[in-house]
Amino acid sequence: ISTGIFKEPVALPVNVGRLNLEGDGQADLTVHGGADKAVYGYAAEHYAPWKAELGRQDLPWGMFGENLTIEGGLLEDEVFVGDRFRIGTAEILAVQPRLPCFKLGIRFGTQSIVKKFAEAGRYGVYFRVLKEGQGCVNDDAEKIGETKSMISIRDLGRRLQRGRAH
Repeated sequence: ISTGIFKEPVALPVNVGRLNLEGDGQADLTVHGGADKAVYGYAAEHYAPWKAELGRQDLPWGMFGENLTIEGGLLEDEVFVGDRFRIGTAEILAVQPRLPCFKLGIRFGTQSIVKKFAEAGRYGVYFRVLKEGQGCVNDDAEKIGETKSMISIRDLGRRLQRGRAH
């Protein structure tokens, strides 16, 4: 199975392109990638609850397949579809939550994580790249524009989950 879910943290600056981060492409472009899924960000704050719930301390950054693990400012209740962020010199737009697929189960070695992930509502955020640039490990995700959208990433994730066949 072709997958790009296995991620490793990097310390060097990374180029943020229109369709992905340099050196980190998507494997299955039929369901991943494209302009509206160019970058996947996940809140660092989600790792502590996952460690407790799963009884695992071995959850390195990138474990959920994210390109960016961001501390502060990326919680799904606080990010709305259309919000704009700057990371380094790149500008990105919040587009949609990430809904889990079986590849998350491959990453964790158990398919039970897929349901747990969906139920937890800790989806992370898919971003469209508005301005290509460069990001580095210690760059903040600075919100530079808020939308008038009334739908948060969490609300959209819940709505999309209800619409999925189980």
